[in-house]
Amino acid sequence: MTGILVVLLSKFLPGVTVAGYLTAVIVALVLALLNLIIKPILVLFTLPVTILTLGLFLFVINAIIILLADAFVGGFEVSGFWVALLFSILLSVFQSVVFSLIERD
Repeated sequence: MTGILVVLLSKFLPGVTVAGYLTAVIVALVLALLNLIIKPILVLFTLPVTILTLGLFLFVINAIIILLADAFVGGFEVSGFWVALLFSILLSVFQSVVFSLIERD
């Protein structure tokens, strides 16, 4: 499901390009791995900043995860930090909506 959302966001969000559907699936897998392994470490190291900003710094961590996925996956390009931030916010919102609709059925 995340792969489909990555493709849809790349169609509508300027600054994000995905080479194809297989690349989008690979991006989804890489994002899952980065969220599983790297994100908890980043959250732990940046806990004081996250507390000071009342959790808003987690958006920055999500953007860093997107930029790391950009570095690891060929065919997936994000043009900068602000685009990665917007992409991560929109991806999270759309994932929440889709998964809440799937749970109802």
